[in-house]
Amino acid sequence: MNRWLVYARERFPLAQNGALIAAFSASAIAFSALVRGAGHFPAWYLLAAGFASSFLMFALLRIADEFKDADDDARWRPYRPVPRGLVTLQQLAVAGATCMGLQVAIALAVNVRLVPELLVVWAWFALMSKEFFAREWLRAHPLVYIASHMVIVPLIDWYVSSFDWLVAGVPAPSALGWFLAVTFLNGLVVEVGRKIRAPQDEEPGVETYTALWGRAGATAVWAGAIACNVALATVAAAHAGFGRVDVIVFGALALAAAACALAFLRSQRAGSGRRIEQMTGAWTLGSYLFLGIVPLGVHVLQ
Repeated sequence: MNRWLVYARERFPLAQNGALIAAFSASAIAFSALVRGAGHFPAWYLLAAGFASSFLMFALLRIADEFKDADDDARWRPYRPVPRGLVTLQQLAVAGATCMGLQVAIALAVNVRLVPELLVVWAWFALMSKEFFAREWLRAHPLVYIASHMVIVPLIDWYVSSFDWLVAGVPAPSALGWFLAVTFLNGLVVEVGRKIRAPQDEEPGVETYTALWGRAGATAVWAGAIACNVALATVAAAHAGFGRVDVIVFGALALAAAACALAFLRSQRAGSGRRIEQMTGAWTLGSYLFLGIVPLGVHVLQ
């Protein structure tokens, strides 16, 4: 058990990821309930099941990355858990199979009609794990690579939102498309934000977007994704009847992100990329809270 706690601390921090995934999953269910006119908070067990399924799916993505990066880690990053022998790929495979079994069990316990939705997410996950059978081509086209891998994020949110509308026996609300677009860009923000580093923090053999596009280029992509997401999130919030409030909240978060980006570009200190990572977490958490959870809470209280 201790080795898995060490692994989680290094590769999948439970508190940090748990908070973001809780906001991610609860927001999807709450937004769906709000825009379809449910008028009440979803049942606690649906929120819990949605969170558990999301958490297990993101754990699967982490495990898949260990397999995908095994050769590079062995060569360039021997300090990581798998190369140094903390856990083995075989053990991770068992953990992944367990995650999938638990996801099926949750779906069956809530509503058997969730299973086909889960299989769609798994199908894309399987293609991602094989890098769509075009590894070299995708690596040569990084924007296509990122976009193809970020599709999994709205797919997971689509599945989690179905814990509301599908279980209620109604069609998916049309406004959900705006929410899913936000989750796609949020995935991009997180992906780029976690791989922005100061020059002193770059490592041989470690792919970062600052190494690929330069500090200015990577920071511009990150900040641009947030700026675009302000527009998408505001439209989604308008469908939830919360646009006037959220345009202020999202605008403030975007200004904070812009200030963070400028501070990073002006700094030459080691570790300055952590500012971007921290701001990424703040934007992601804030956008999910104010898209689904807070608006539904206000609506119910009124």
